[in-house]
Amino acid sequence: MAVRQAATAGTPGPRRDEEAALFFERGHYRHDSRWLLPVSPRLCLACTLELLSEPGVSLVRKKHMLSCFQDALVRHTSLVTQLVSEDQRVCMYFISVVFGLLRIVEDGSVTDLCIEVLIQLTMQLKLEQSIRCLLDECHKELCNMPSMRGSLATLTLLGKLVDAIPALADQLVMEHGNLMDHLLRGLLYPNEGIKSSVCYLYGKLYSSPVAAEMLSGHFREKLFPLFLSILDGAQTKELQINCLGLLRQLLKYDLFVSTIMNKVTLGESANNFEGSPGDPSLPLVLKKLLLSRDETLQVASAHCITAVLVHSPEKYAPAFIHADIPEFLFEHLSSSSEVLVWSSYNCLTLLAEEPLFFSKCHTVYGIEAVVRSLQASLKMNNTELHKQGLLLFTEILTRQPEEIKLFTSSAMCRDAGCVLQEAVSSPVLEVAAEAVKATSAFLRKDHQSAPPVRYGDLQALLEAMLNRCAEFSQTCLNRRPLGHTSSRDSEKAILQKGKFLLSTLEGFRSACRLAIEFQSEPSAQENPFTAPSAEKKDTLEAFSEFLLSACDSMCIPMVMRHLEQTTQPALMEVFLSILHSLFVIVPDMKEKFSKKLAASSFIRLTLELKARFCSGLSHSALNQVCSSFLYCMCLNLLSAPEKTGPPSKEELATVSELLQHGLPQISSRSPESLAFLSDRQYIDGAARQRQHCILLLFYLAYVHEDRFVSEADLFEAVQSFLLSLQDQGECPPLAVFKASIYVLAVCQNKDSVLHETVVSAIRKFLEGIPDLQLIYTHHPLLLRFFLLYPELMSRFGHRVLELWFSWEESSYEELDDGTSAGQPTLPTSLAVLFQLLRSIPSILLILLDLIYSSPVDIARKVLISLRTFLRKNEDIQVGGLIRGHFLLILQRLLVEHGASPSGALGNLPLLLSLLSLMQLRNVSEEELDSMAMKLLHQVSKLCGKCSPTDVDILQPSFNFLYWSLHQTTPSSQKRAAAVLLSSTGLMQLLEKMLALTLTEADSTRTALLCSAWLLTDSLSAQQHKDSLQVHQTLSVEMDQVLKALSFPKKNATLLSAAILCFLRTALRQSFSSALVALVPSGAPPLPATEDTVLAPLRTSQVRSLVIGLQNLLVQKDPLLSQACVGCLEALLDYLDARSPDIALHVASQPWNRFLLFTLLDAGENSFLRPEILKLMTLFVRYQSGSVLCHEEVDDVLQSVASADLSTLSNTILQALHGFFQQLQSMGLLADQRMVQTLQASLEGLLPSTTSGQPPLQDMLCLGGVAVSLSHIRN
Repeated sequence: MAVRQAATAGTPGPRRDEEAALFFERGHYRHDSRWLLPVSPRLCLACTLELLSEPGVSLVRKKHMLSCFQDALVRHTSLVTQLVSEDQRVCMYFISVVFGLLRIVEDGSVTDLCIEVLIQLTMQLKLEQSIRCLLDECHKELCNMPSMRGSLATLTLLGKLVDAIPALADQLVMEHGNLMDHLLRGLLYPNEGIKSSVCYLYGKLYSSPVAAEMLSGHFREKLFPLFLSILDGAQTKELQINCLGLLRQLLKYDLFVSTIMNKVTLGESANNFEGSPGDPSLPLVLKKLLLSRDETLQVASAHCITAVLVHSPEKYAPAFIHADIPEFLFEHLSSSSEVLVWSSYNCLTLLAEEPLFFSKCHTVYGIEAVVRSLQASLKMNNTELHKQGLLLFTEILTRQPEEIKLFTSSAMCRDAGCVLQEAVSSPVLEVAAEAVKATSAFLRKDHQSAPPVRYGDLQALLEAMLNRCAEFSQTCLNRRPLGHTSSRDSEKAILQKGKFLLSTLEGFRSACRLAIEFQSEPSAQENPFTAPSAEKKDTLEAFSEFLLSACDSMCIPMVMRHLEQTTQPALMEVFLSILHSLFVIVPDMKEKFSKKLAASSFIRLTLELKARFCSGLSHSALNQVCSSFLYCMCLNLLSAPEKTGPPSKEELATVSELLQHGLPQISSRSPESLAFLSDRQYIDGAARQRQHCILLLFYLAYVHEDRFVSEADLFEAVQSFLLSLQDQGECPPLAVFKASIYVLAVCQNKDSVLHETVVSAIRKFLEGIPDLQLIYTHHPLLLRFFLLYPELMSRFGHRVLELWFSWEESSYEELDDGTSAGQPTLPTSLAVLFQLLRSIPSILLILLDLIYSSPVDIARKVLISLRTFLRKNEDIQVGGLIRGHFLLILQRLLVEHGASPSGALGNLPLLLSLLSLMQLRNVSEEELDSMAMKLLHQVSKLCGKCSPTDVDILQPSFNFLYWSLHQTTPSSQKRAAAVLLSSTGLMQLLEKMLALTLTEADSTRTALLCSAWLLTDSLSAQQHKDSLQVHQTLSVEMDQVLKALSFPKKNATLLSAAILCFLRTALRQSFSSALVALVPSGAPPLPATEDTVLAPLRTSQVRSLVIGLQNLLVQKDPLLSQACVGCLEALLDYLDARSPDIALHVASQPWNRFLLFTLLDAGENSFLRPEILKLMTLFVRYQSGSVLCHEEVDDVLQSVASADLSTLSNTILQALHGFFQQLQSMGLLADQRMVQTLQASLEGLLPSTTSGQPPLQDMLCLGGVAVSLSHIRN
C-alpha cells in the first residue's frame, strides 16, 4: 500500500488514485469485467498485461502495477490463479510479458520483483506448459547473448526456479543440456555476481541425485578445474557462500569427493601438498576460509570438512591433518558462537578417527581448548552442543595412544575431571550418558599418571556418576504410571535405563582396572608431595576401599533392581567383571566380600545366567566372565571357610584345577544339574569334574544359606553320587567329600535316613582320611549326622564331638552360672546336642572321655555343657551311667599315675566337679549302692595321694565326699564314714589342711580349708555317733583354732562358720572324740583351780571363745550367725555340766544385752530370724534377766502375735516354737489368752513343715564349697 501511494502521489482523491494506479485508462473500457478482481486491490488483470507490455509506460508505473499484482497473487492466490489459468494463451502471454520486462530492465529492484512474480505464478499455476515455456525463454535468452554481461537476471531466475521446484533440475539437465556450456561461460566471466548466480544454480542442479549423476562427466571434465579456483579467489561473501553451497551439494556424493580429494592425494604423493597458488587444493581452500573472520564462512568451511570426512575418515582425514586444519578447529572452540563450536566439535570428532591426528600431537595441543570449551558450553542450554563436545572428548580420551601423554600436568587432568563431574550430573539424560562414556575413557592409566594422582577427585567423579545413575533409576521407578500403559513405552524406558546403567558400569570397571594397574606403580600408591608427618588421605588404598564400598552400596543394588525387570547379557558381563576385579583390588577383603556375595545368592545368580545365555557357544564372553567370577569367589570361600579348617595348599591346588576346567562347562539349570549329579552310570573324567564342580557350588551356596535347590532332591543326588564313586572305586577329593558330608547333613529331614549302603560307603571314605578335621564343618546338623548313625558314632563320634567343642564359640561361662535367676537362652548348637543326649544317652560316655582326654579348654566346654544339660533335664536319670564310667576313668588314672595323681591334673578337676554336680542333683536321701561306695573309696584314695597344694583336685573331691556323707540315709552315712575313716592318707591330708588354717596366706585356698573343716566335723560327728573304728587320729591345736576365730580372715565368713561347726561338735562330745585330739600349743601353763573343772578347756580359752563368738555375731551374716549361736549353745551346755556358775556368768554378761539389741536393730520384726530366736532362747533358759527382762519378752510375744506366721519359713517356725516352749517351761507366759493363740497358730503350721526330710534347698554350693544348711544350723 505504501508503494501504491507513492506511485499515485498528486492525483485528486483516493478513488481516482486507486483507479489511476490499477487501470490502464486507454484500454480498460474494452476489457470484460471478469478480469477485474472483486476484492482489494481492485486490479484489472487485462489492464496489467497491457500496461506492462506498453513501451510508453514509465518503469515506475510498471513496477507499481507488478507489485500490486504480486500483492494480489499472495493475498488472493486461488482467485488470481483461476483467472489466469482460464485461458492458457493468457497465461503464456502473461509469463512472456513479465519475462520480457525482466530481460530489458536493469533496475535490480524491478528484476527481483519480476523474478518473484514469475516464481510465484509458476508455482501456483503448476502448468507443465507454462514451466516449459519459461525454461525455453531462459534457454533462448542465454543462447542469444553474445556475452554473459546481461545474464544475471536470467541465471538468478533459473536458480530460484529450480530451488522452488526441485524436480526442474532433472528436466533442465535432460532437455537443456547445452545450457551447461553457458553456465561455464558465466563462471569464466569476470563478474562475481554472475559467478555467484551460476554457482547457486549449479548447487540446485547438483542437489538432485539424478541430475548430479548426469552431470558427473561435466563436473569431472569442465566444472572441477574451475570451481576450486573460483572459491579460492572469491572476494565477495555472496560468491563464497554460493560456492560453499555448491561444494556442500557436491560433497554428498562419493564420486565427486573422490575426484576432489584425489587431487590432494596426488599432491601429497608428489611432496607438493601446498600446491601452486593457481592450483589450490580443497583442504587449503577450506583452511583459508577457516582463517577468515567471518563466522558464517568458518561454519560453512567446517561443514564442508565434515561432509568430506563422513565418506571415509581414514581416507581423507590425512589431507586435512597435513594442512593443520585441526589446529585451527581447536582455536575455534573458544568462539562464543555455539554453531561454530558445534561444527568444530563435529569435524574434530571425525578427524579423531585417524591415527595421524594423534601422532602429530594435535590432541596434546588442543586438549586444553577442548576442556575449556566444555567448561563454557556446559553453562549454556544447548544440549546438542554438550553432547557433541563430550563425544569429541570421549573419542580423544579413547583413541589417544598410550605412549603419547595427553595431560601434561596434574592440574589439567583435574580440570578435565571437574568437567566430567559436572557433565555426569547434568539433568539431561543424553548429556549425562555421553559424559559417562567420557568418564570411562578418562579413567585410563596413561591419562592419570601425571603425579600426583588425585584419587580424591576420581572418587568424587565416580560418586557423581553413580549418584546420577541411581537418580535416573529411581526416576524411572517413580514414573511408573498407575493405569494401563503401552508395553512399547515401558520396554523403551527399561532399555534406556539398562543402556545408561551399562555405561555407568563400564565407567566403574575402568576405575577398577585403573586401581589394578596402579598397584604395580610405587609412585601412584600415594601423593609423593605429602609431608611425612601429614595424614595420608589421597592414597590408592583409600581409593580401592572406596571402590569396594561403592560397588557394595550402589552398583550391586542398582543391578539387582534392574534384574527384576530384564536381564541384559552385556550388562551382566561388565557387572561380574567388576566383582571379579574387586577381589584383586582389595585382597584383604576378598574373603569377606565373597562371603557377602555368596550370602546374597550370587552363586545362584551366576549359574542362572550361564544356564540362560551360555548354552552351546553363545555368549562366550559372558560364560568366561561368569566362570572366572565363580572360580575366584569359590576359591576365596574355600580359603577362608566358615566354621571349618582351611584347606592345605595341595588341596586348594586340586580344587583350583578342578574349578578351572569344570566351571566353563557348566551351563545347565538346577534340575538338570541334579539329574547329572545323580547319574549312576559310568562317569568319565571330564564329566566327573563337572559333578565335583556342581557339588562344590551347591555346598558353598548351602553354607551361606542360599538354598536354591530342593533339599530332598539334593539329598538323593548326593547319595547317588557317593555310590557312583564307590562303584567305580574312586576316592573323591577332600573338598568334594567335605561338601558331600555337609550337604547330606543339612538336607536330611527328620523322617529321611541314609541307606545302609550309603552309610557304609561314607564310613569307608572316612577311614581313608588321616584326620576327620580335614572334612569337618561346624554345624549342628553335621553333629547330628555323625551321632545319629551307630556305625558312624562308634567309629568317629569321639573325634567329631572333640572337633565340635573346639569350634564352639558360645559364652559357656554364662551358661555355667546355674544359680542365676535369669539364665541365658540356650544356643541353637547346644539345643541340638541336648536333644541328641536325651535320645542317645550313650553320648554322655563319649563326653566323659572328652573331659578326661581333651585339652583343658575343650574339656571345660564339655563340662559346662554337661552341667547345663543335667541342670535343665533333671528328669533324666543318667547318674548311674555317668558314675560307672567315671569310676573306670578314675581307676585307670590311679593305675597310670600311681602315687602322684597331680601329674594327671589336666582335666581331672573337671571330671570331679561333674561328679559333684551329680551328687547335687540328688535332692532326696538315697541309699549308697555298691558303685557309689566304690566311687567314694576311689575318691578318698585319690585325695590321700594329693598334697594340700592340689586345690583343683581336692576341692571337687572334698565336695563329693561331704555330699556323700550328708545326702544319704543314716545307714549309708555310717558305711560312707567308715570308708573315709579307713583312708589313712585322707586323714593325714585333713590334718595338714587344718594346720594350715592360720599359716595359709593364699586366699585361693580358703574354700578348700572350709571344706576340710566341714568334712572333718562331719566325720567326727559320725564316728562318735556310731563308734566307728579310727585308723588315724587328727591332732588339732586348740589355741590355733581359737586364734582363727579371734582373728578371722577377710571375706572368710564360711571358713569361720566351718570352724565353729567343728568346735560345736567337739564341745558336744566334751572333747572325747576318738578321731580328733585337741593338743596344747607349746608347753602347757600351770592349771588354775577353775581350769581343772573346765578341762581340757582353760578359763582363758573360754573367755577368748566367747569374745570371738560375740565379735562374729556382730557381723550379722545369717549363716555365720547360725553357726555362732550353735557353738554358743554347745559351750553353755559344756560349761553348765561342769560349773553352772560359770555358765550363768557367761550367759548373763552385760555385753550380751548390747549384742542382742545390735542384732535386733535391723528393721521391723528383726527378731523373727532363727539365729536371734535361738539366742533369746538361750538367754531365757539361763535366766539372764540382765540381758532379756520380762517386759521385753512380753513385747516380743506381742509382736509375734501380730505377725503373719503363715509367711514364715520352716526354720523360723521351729526356732520360734523352741523359744515358746522355753518360755513355757520357765513359767514366763502370764497372758494365757496369748499363750493359747500362739500355741494354736504354731501347732497349725508346724506339721506341714516339720519332717524328717531336709529342705529341698538344704544342699548348696557356696563359693565352690559344698554346704549343708542343716549341718550349719544343727
